[in-house]
Amino acid sequence: MADTPSPERPPLPVLKGVFFITGTDTEVGKTWVSCRLLERAREAGLSCYGLKPIAAGCEDTADGPRNEDALNLMAASSLSLPYDLVNPVALKAAIAPHIAARQEGRRISLSQLAGYVRGALSSHPADLVLVEGAGGWRVPLAGRETLSDLVIALRLPVILVVGVRLGCINQAVLTAEAIARDGLQLAGWVANVVDPQTSRLEENLATLAERLAAPCLGRVPRLAEPTPAAVAEHLDLALLC
Repeated sequence: MADTPSPERPPLPVLKGVFFITGTDTEVGKTWVSCRLLERAREAGLSCYGLKPIAAGCEDTADGPRNEDALNLMAASSLSLPYDLVNPVALKAAIAPHIAARQEGRRISLSQLAGYVRGALSSHPADLVLVEGAGGWRVPLAGRETLSDLVIALRLPVILVVGVRLGCINQAVLTAEAIARDGLQLAGWVANVVDPQTSRLEENLATLAERLAAPCLGRVPRLAEPTPAAVAEHLDLALLC
């Protein structure tokens, strides 16, 4: 008797539009999540790319300073943009960007960063563009300006990556409150379990869902092989589509 073919699974929804990706802290998986969202869009045949307007922590190469996060975004994108367009402000020291810039004798301005992003969006329209921040929401630039001012200037909806570990509830709620206070939309959030040994993990995730006034787009566990297909099983972008 012939085997009955398994029914085809419906195509997974993909994200469209321009979004800003922020996190509850540094090293919480912003780039990791961004790359998976871009890869899903690329596999669905959409045009997409990621931008990293400012990055601190670059290696000297024959082509100039290069940041690993920016390179990963480029690898995940369907459109090929010049590096200087993806990461126009590349700072060498892996420290707070405003301190790294001061160390190099450079001044970072909001108008400068906004101009870079607007230029990329204008010259390279795409189905999906993800603009990834550096660190958390209130990262200083120069003077009283912060990276959140860039998002305000561009009026982008925000996706928050919550690094799930001890202390993440406070960080996530404060970040969401700051985003709302700035008059911006928190389009959704992703729980990225950076510490699988977090005590009372399920209760922490339930509390986040209760306290954050935006849809949870997915809960991504620690994966042995974080392929786009594996990550796709843990993301629900239908909530944004």
